[in-house]
Amino acid sequence: MTNNDVLRRLRYAFEYNNNTMSEIMALGGQTPSREQMIGWLSKDDESDFGAMADVDLARFLNGLIVHKRGRKEGPQPEPEQRLNNNIIFRKLKIALDFKDDDIMAMMALADFRLSKPELSAFFRRADHKHFRVCQDQVLRNFIKGLQLKFRPDTQAQE
Repeated sequence: MTNNDVLRRLRYAFEYNNNTMSEIMALGGQTPSREQMIGWLSKDDESDFGAMADVDLARFLNGLIVHKRGRKEGPQPEPEQRLNNNIIFRKLKIALDFKDDDIMAMMALADFRLSKPELSAFFRRADHKHFRVCQDQVLRNFIKGLQLKFRPDTQAQE
């Protein structure tokens, strides 16, 4: 999944408008221009599309954590320069204050089966022997589950 795809899916799942998206970005330490935000949220084949850098998505996810859970004491975390699905998944877990059972419930809503050991492997250190790379399919189904939970009146987008 591209960073833009993750951003669009999260926006849809939580029913955020452009202003809310900009406010969340500001909480993460960046205030994007209106054109920049529209570019990130545009589909890949539209003329005003703008690719979102890893650091920009990291700022959004950090802002989402602050938006959902409040600002923590002390210095704020620096956004990662490089993201992968494992980091995105971990930040979403933190933002939503989800435990393993909550994540399993989201996966079940999306009709995606995953065992607890498989799930915990995504959140391990990369040098751990049981670490597992989070594939696009897992992240996509987790966000689909979020959409089904927070927007039960809509059909999940594929």
